[in-house]
Amino acid sequence: MEKIKEKFKKLKLELTDQQAVQFFQYYEFLVEKNKVMNLTAIVDFDEVILKHFIDSLMIHQIVIPKGRLIDVGTGAGFPGIPLKIIYPDLDVVLLDSLNKRVQFLNEVIQKLGLEKIIAIHGRAEDLAKKDNYREQFDLCVSRAVANLSTLSEYCIPFVRKEGFFIAYKSGKIQEELESGRRAINILGGIIEEQREVLLPDTDVFRCIVKIRKTGYTPKKYPRKAGMPAKEPLCSK
Repeated sequence: MEKIKEKFKKLKLELTDQQAVQFFQYYEFLVEKNKVMNLTAIVDFDEVILKHFIDSLMIHQIVIPKGRLIDVGTGAGFPGIPLKIIYPDLDVVLLDSLNKRVQFLNEVIQKLGLEKIIAIHGRAEDLAKKDNYREQFDLCVSRAVANLSTLSEYCIPFVRKEGFFIAYKSGKIQEELESGRRAINILGGIIEEQREVLLPDTDVFRCIVKIRKTGYTPKKYPRKAGMPAKEPLCSK
């Protein structure tokens, strides 16, 4: 527990004993389940703490999560569950398209004793059309692997006006940012900030893109399943 606490101190985050226990329980269950289903290629204790848990929390340097949050394409629960552990007042929805992962997430939620958090099986293109999800969230986050144009079409429709979409990106993304601006504007947002942050004790950079919702997303977006990835909205 003390080792986990020390690692989080490098982000200037002071964990309670309960939070440290929750992260350790999460790690143990992740590694156990990973033996029978594909959840992560990273299983070493130090690497999971750094590259999954701490990486999920890097956005606290840009925005303090509050209110309702949706994690699109959450996979094994990143960044949604680490954010929920650190910010327990958050009302969180974890969205994933694979039912086996959703079952895993529900088990994690139960084991860690988390409240005001649910895991949902579905596709962003479908869920974002429903009134009780469309433009209902203060914050949308995603570490999913997709270009910014595609990811924005999946995520921005969930965000209320004056809320934020935070995209976790890696590598050099300047070209991706430029092509993504048009898509983001069409969807009712603007890129408010982009920041490169260094994972503690590594030479690994993460680019956090902060997108503010300034208007409303046209009803035709997101397009039907598969289209955002097949034909991304982008500058010509």
